[in-house]
Formats: sequence, structure tokens, C-alpha cells
Amino acid sequence: MASSSSFCCLGFLCLLVCLLPASVDCMVRHYKFNVSVISVFTLIDFRGPTLYAREDDTVLVKVVNHVKYNVSIHWHGIRQIRTGWADGPAYITQCPIQPGQSYVYNFTITGQRGTLLWHAHILWLRATVHGGIVILPKRGVPYPFPAPHKEVVVVLAEWWKSDTEAVINEATKSGLAPNVSDAHTINGHPGPVSNCASQGGFTLPVQSGKTYMLRLINAALNEELFFKIAGHKLTVVEVDATYVKPFKTDTVLIAPGQTTNVLVSADQSSGKYLVAASPFMDAPIAVDNKTATATVSYAGTLSTTQTTLTIPPPKNATAVANAFTNSLRSLNSKKFPAAVPKTVDHNLFFTVGLGINPCPTCKAGNGSRVVASINNVTFVMPTTALLQAHFFKQKGVFTTDFPANPPHVFNYTGTPPANLATTKGTKVYRLAYNSTVQLVMQDTGIISPENHPIHLHGFNFFAVGRGIGNYNPKTDPKKFNLVDPVERNTIGVPSGGWVAIRFRADNPGVWFMHCHLEIHTTWGLKMAFLVDNGKGPNQSLLPPPVDLPKC
Repeated sequence: MASSSSFCCLGFLCLLVCLLPASVDCMVRHYKFNVSVISVFTLIDFRGPTLYAREDDTVLVKVVNHVKYNVSIHWHGIRQIRTGWADGPAYITQCPIQPGQSYVYNFTITGQRGTLLWHAHILWLRATVHGGIVILPKRGVPYPFPAPHKEVVVVLAEWWKSDTEAVINEATKSGLAPNVSDAHTINGHPGPVSNCASQGGFTLPVQSGKTYMLRLINAALNEELFFKIAGHKLTVVEVDATYVKPFKTDTVLIAPGQTTNVLVSADQSSGKYLVAASPFMDAPIAVDNKTATATVSYAGTLSTTQTTLTIPPPKNATAVANAFTNSLRSLNSKKFPAAVPKTVDHNLFFTVGLGINPCPTCKAGNGSRVVASINNVTFVMPTTALLQAHFFKQKGVFTTDFPANPPHVFNYTGTPPANLATTKGTKVYRLAYNSTVQLVMQDTGIISPENHPIHLHGFNFFAVGRGIGNYNPKTDPKKFNLVDPVERNTIGVPSGGWVAIRFRADNPGVWFMHCHLEIHTTWGLKMAFLVDNGKGPNQSLLPPPVDLPKC
């Protein structure tokens, strides 16, 4: 495993300031992130710090860029109500932080509690620039489930021997897919590795009879993962910082950008138990097929005790993935209702998938390049941030003609059309403030069907339906769950299938939507929604901060 590579990482400083007396639940939390590069010669734990806050806290994070790359940080899943300037995707809501410069991300966490994540949102830097976000309930407000003895953040990720920027640059030059990662990790460790004696893996010490809450985060670039613990059931209580009806499972499916909180009862008397994180891919697509391992170790267990093993699901275990996904339901209690839009103002149908465009310089691709698109539009990143262009009414940066439906109708999950080319553009779809949206996303079989974890910035949405094959607008809506569908910010469009979501456009600004498989984002599977200001006093985008980076 030994290699010499340079990686971006974070130095970290936290300063907590209470502006009001301690009895009042109102705090401003100050953090400082120093982004720097370190050279490594072996596998190290490169996770960034966990950001802690409470519901309704205001968070200020000063990010200082000490590296040669432009940098931006996205607070994945934070609603950013009226504060789109702090959302983070480069050239969407801000110009990136240039080398030697800094920017203060300033946002208030409104009506959210649970586990989220932060990560770089430019190039492929999030491979090593990422960490957890833990939002505790308001002081004195209990969880809607028994309080655990201890909480542990568990970050699942990928390890690369090579500089990920070199990996994607080589792929872009060739027009083909990039190399896969070299290992998966659990809290920075892959588990025992044959030629790395020091790599014993992450260990979670537990006491018999106690319950632990694991805050699972998938920070991987390109791979969905299964997670399980030998000899123990996992009780799922939350996904993407929203409570769900608790259910027991032995295997969790978690896509890049998703989070899942599970309760684990240490119901064995003693022993060591294997923890496994392994890839899920039910299409003929290359993945890193290595399983990351860790250990749950009971207090008093001898070091010589044999570890109880578990067998990960096969990488193409669609049935296991579906069983988990289909079990998710919003808690939908009086205190935490599921406010599903019952009427729809915008009925959208988006195809998501791959394509092939000409590339005369792509010799390895025989003069062609693999691309990705939504409704056959391969998104072209602007050189001016969309939100700035919108706020300052700058012309020529984007157009508002993103199609509400595919330009060409075909058998999306069957034989692909003869022409696999896509169009290019920087297009957004415009929404009036407080309008309601139903969006059906349909995977296509062009090149190959594949599961696409789609992330929508600025909103949570309700996953009201999903299915395999082509979406039928006449019969499928009759089966939609409008009572307690799971609420998320990142959802998997199933391989060769579709998913339907609903949300209310109650957050003015420009909001990115993209596949959270980083290669698909690079290839152009992305677009943005532009939400106009409302008419009320708190329904307009706030002005930009004075230190907003310049392009």
C-alpha cells in the first residue's frame, strides 16, 4: 500500500462563542479550516474535523486556502435558507477561493437536526477534503428514540494511491472512464492490509448491555456502499438528517453524499465482531471491489480472541439494496410531520444517463468522449458563478430554458437510439417562490444502465415513488406514497428504473442538482434550479457578503 502522493487536507481551529446567556439556546459557532497539502508515504487517516452545532445555531467557518488549487466547501444537506452564498459549489453559488485567499461561510441551521457532511465542491478535491456535520437537537429536546450511551461518527470513503486530480485529468484527456480507487476506508482505515503491518483498522470499543448510535457518512467519490456488523442488527432511525420510522436490518445501503444514523445494541457478552463496508454496483461498471473492515470490540475481550466474521453482500445484490431502500419511511409524527406537497405546479420528467460526443483529440476513445446528461443536456460549467449572475442581473452567463421533458422520447431502458450525442449548455429551470415540484428521474440504458445518487442543494425532498423499467405517467402515480415517504437530500435513481420526488421551492436562489458520483458530475450530469424571490419580508435572497470570492 505504500506510495508517495500529495493530498489536500485540513488544519482545524474551533472557537465557540455564546452571544446570549447560557440558558438561552442561541449560539454562534466559529470554526477555521486551513486547507493545505501534505505528502504521504503510506495510508493515513485524512478525514477532516467534525463540525458540531445545534438546531438554530449560526455557524461561521473561515476557510483559508493554502494550496495551489482553487477551493470551495459545500455544507452538504444544510438548507441554506436565503444564504445561498454559503452553499459552496464552485461557479454555481460562488467563485472559488483562490490560492492564498479566504472566505467566511456564514449560515444558520434552521429546522434541521441529525448527521450531514461537508466536502470540497470543486475538481475531485473532496476525495480528501471532507468531514462530518453533527447537528444536535435544541437543548432539552430529546431524540424520538431511546438516547444512546454513546455516539460515534463513522466516515466511509475511498483511498487512492495516485493524486485524484491526475486520475481525472488523464481520463478527461483520453475520453474514457477513470481508474477506480485502490481501497475503501472506515474512519480513515481500510482494515488489515497484507503489506502494511500498521494498518490494523478502526476499532469501536463497546460495553455489553449499552446502545450506541453510529452516524454513518458516505464520503466516497464514486461508489455506493453496503455496511454491516457481524452478529448485530442495526436499527435505522435517521437518514440525511431527517428522522425515519425505526426498522431493523443487518445491512445498510448508503450512497455518496448520504448519511444514515443507526442504533447498535451491544447485546453480546464479549468478543470481537467484524465491521464491513463493501461496494454496491448492479451494472457492468468497474468498481473498487475491496472491502474495508473495522472491529467492534467488547470490553474485557482478550486480544487473542478470534474475530466473528461477516460476509458482505455480493456487489450486485440488488435485492438487498431494494429491501433497505423500500423500508425507509418518514417518522411523520406530530412533532416531525411529513409535509408532502399534495398538489403540483411543475410536473417535470428528467432522463439521467450517459452519452457519447465527438472528441478529435481523444485518441484512446477513438475520437469520442463519454459524457453524461440530464434530458440530453450536458451541463457546461460557467466561469462566473450562476448566483452572482442572477443577483446582479448579468447577461450571457446562463439561460432559463432547461427542458421540462426529454427532447426525444425513446425506450429509455431498452434499445438506445442510434444517435448517442448530447447537446451542451449552461441551462437552469426557473421556479416561482413557494411553487411545488414533482420531478421524475428516469435512468437510461445508453452505454449502460446505472444507479445515480442525485443530490439537490438547498432543499429536502420526499421520495414518493420508485420503480424498475420505464416510468408510466398514467399508472405509476396511483402507487405514490403521499403519507409518509422518506425525506432526503440525496436519492438513488435505480439502475434501469426511475424515482419520483416532490418538494416546495421555498428557498430563493440558484440551487445545483447533480449526480453524486463524481465522475458523472465531471461528465456533465448536472443542472440548476433558479428560484425567484417571494413577496414577503423573509422570502428574498440576502445580499452577498463583502468577502465573496472573485473569479
